[in-house]
Amino acid sequence: MIPAIVGIAGLALTDAEAALFRRLPPAGIILFARNVADPVQLRALTAALRAVLPDGAVLMVDQEGGRVARMRPPHWRAHPPADAIGALFDCAPAAGLRAAWLTGALIGAQAAEAGFDLVAAPVLDLGLPGAHDVIGDRAYAADPAIVARLGRAVAGGLLAAGVQPIGKHVPGHGRTRADSHLSLPSVEANDLSADLLPFALNADLPWAMTAHILYPAWDAALPATLSPAVIGTVIRERIGFDGVLVTDDLAMKALSGPPAANAASALRAGCDVALYCAGDAGNTEAVLSACPPMTEAAVRRLRAGRALAETRRLPLDAAVLWAERDRLLAS
Repeated sequence: MIPAIVGIAGLALTDAEAALFRRLPPAGIILFARNVADPVQLRALTAALRAVLPDGAVLMVDQEGGRVARMRPPHWRAHPPADAIGALFDCAPAAGLRAAWLTGALIGAQAAEAGFDLVAAPVLDLGLPGAHDVIGDRAYAADPAIVARLGRAVAGGLLAAGVQPIGKHVPGHGRTRADSHLSLPSVEANDLSADLLPFALNADLPWAMTAHILYPAWDAALPATLSPAVIGTVIRERIGFDGVLVTDDLAMKALSGPPAANAASALRAGCDVALYCAGDAGNTEAVLSACPPMTEAAVRRLRAGRALAETRRLPLDAAVLWAERDRLLAS
């Protein structure tokens, strides 16, 4: 299994994609809006992907709630943005925490029913005044302790649905004044203890996603995704994260150079899995071809994540959970 998660082009798996994944088996597939039409189509697609992927491979979706959602109305019910849950917490902390857990469980139930086992949430970045709105309402709060508590609750709900959460974007995207989809942001602050705290308090999550951001206090030359110093000293040691570390999308313009070269660099720097989402055939094959073999540590972390989701899974009655969350958000 190759340490990369990649995208596909459309609503159905093509013969060429299936042949590529049999020849160069990825660690997983991520699906986007271009791959999602309705529940019947999506379930057929995830089943087709399972048939060609190796055992242990993951199916991933970016489904935070709010504006970051691939499964949308009218076929799927919507979820609130993170800052709405944070606002409820400000008024009634117990209700906010419960709404966060319920949101995680409901997103997880939708994802699991569609065939996914990995959801790119919760966002553990701070919502700071003056920062770029690439995070914006995706953040629960400005207070790192509140972000940590609400993010943990969402992750707990996802795990209750049998789905693995991904905390993002480590070591922190909330302070940036640029969108890493479009350019490379630089965070000039020297003291980033507040940014690290939500990740440190959630260091036991099974997955985390890196930030394509330059932090000169730690590495003046390389963004976190490609930096052995940031990954080794900050993420693994200072934060204490020992789960699966996946890159943010290597197609983003924050990174220069070919995605295949960046995938190899990120894995050498200490990431466990490279993420390339565009779904174009040439770069997808190049990324898969460029990746070195999966490390023993990455294999261990992937197995631990699957085991955690199985252990934490609970029987859920979605109708009851929807009704409870609706009441909380209306209060």
